[in-house]
Amino acid sequence: MPLIAITREMGSLGVRVAEQVAAELNVPLIHHEIIEHLANKMRVRKSHVQRLVDGKAGILEKLTADKTSLSIYTAAEIIDLAARDGGCVLRGWGAAQLLRAVPHAVCVRVCAPPELRRKRMLERLGSSDQGFVDSEISISDEAHAAIIRRHFGVDWQSAELYDVVFNTERVDVGECVDKVLKLVRNPNFAETPASQRRLADLKLAALVKAALREHAPTRSVQISAAANDGAITLGGIVFDERERAEVERTVQGVAGVKMVENKLRSRDDYRRRLVG
Repeated sequence: MPLIAITREMGSLGVRVAEQVAAELNVPLIHHEIIEHLANKMRVRKSHVQRLVDGKAGILEKLTADKTSLSIYTAAEIIDLAARDGGCVLRGWGAAQLLRAVPHAVCVRVCAPPELRRKRMLERLGSSDQGFVDSEISISDEAHAAIIRRHFGVDWQSAELYDVVFNTERVDVGECVDKVLKLVRNPNFAETPASQRRLADLKLAALVKAALREHAPTRSVQISAAANDGAITLGGIVFDERERAEVERTVQGVAGVKMVENKLRSRDDYRRRLVG
């Protein structure tokens, strides 16, 4: 099951690389399809989600945006798609960071120098307005950087986050595609029972966090959830014992959860310790 996550800069030709890799492997290329699912989950318009992701949301949209829900639901959606049979190419959405821990996932970054990106975008748009194109590139870069930094605490341009980085000033699209396909077929990226379990664990942990976010009584909890072959370990601090029990009940109701190790502590616990 080929699994490729591609991050690209505007004007880098990364879209073409993603399209051709997907075509060569005969697997779906996933990008815009996620927007509708996220909009439904968050009960907002698709255009609202698109503007948030592109960094073009207005002041009111930014102030009212539920960025935590966007992050949680995006992770659940991306990992669920990655875990489906047949494989896929995922473009953007932090997929490379989300799937970095999966041994058979190939994480790719496509970039190019700013002046070349500007030239390509001017040609693509049939425009001579360099100021507009520079602004669009800057907004795109800043939006991607902010999202990855907020969700993962890393710099999206760091080469060590990827298995391969292509500079399309020097490497053409065809060669990029060939090298990605070579990695996909490399034994080091072979899908194994262990890598399947790792992906299944990531999926279950993401589904647990999404379920907690959807459930009104647990919506505001900020806790960790780790999965290991159907067993969920919960960690962090909740308000009281009632909330602790509600979190556990919610997690137990998620499909695929076999057992819950509840290591949550309530503020009441700490108060009692302080008093004692």
